[in-house]
Amino acid sequence: MVVVVTLGVLYRYALDRSLVWYDEFASYILVWLTFVGAVAASWRGRQIYFELLIDRARPAVARALRVFSELCVLVFHLLMVAYGWNLMQRMGDETAVSITSIRMSWIYAVLPVSAALMAFVSLHRLFTLATSAAGQPEGGGPWIGSSSE
Repeated sequence: MVVVVTLGVLYRYALDRSLVWYDEFASYILVWLTFVGAVAASWRGRQIYFELLIDRARPAVARALRVFSELCVLVFHLLMVAYGWNLMQRMGDETAVSITSIRMSWIYAVLPVSAALMAFVSLHRLFTLATSAAGQPEGGGPWIGSSSE
């Protein structure tokens, strides 16, 4: 993305020409990076969650709350896979406005791909919750805003 934006800026200000495609393409790259980053954050357990109830609950209740929470997340990701796939199929013949060789289905493919990966992360986390003695999944806790994490 940095290369694409740098090219756009160089063409506009150094060469006094404009690339008509760079901002749209950079936007698509940003969308993909955002969803790939969400998968990475999910794998590392760095999404923000409401830990007050879990931290104050008895261990058995806390485990049940974690399982319920992860099941809700899994259902959401599976719905996102289904609806993302549907959107990708519907947009299959459309092309990007300024880059007609890029199909919009490639752009929208980020939804089912990233959601499927996050669903696998949720399944892994559920398996870990089911097999761990303490009911606490491995890995980091929620992100609390510290730059040292």
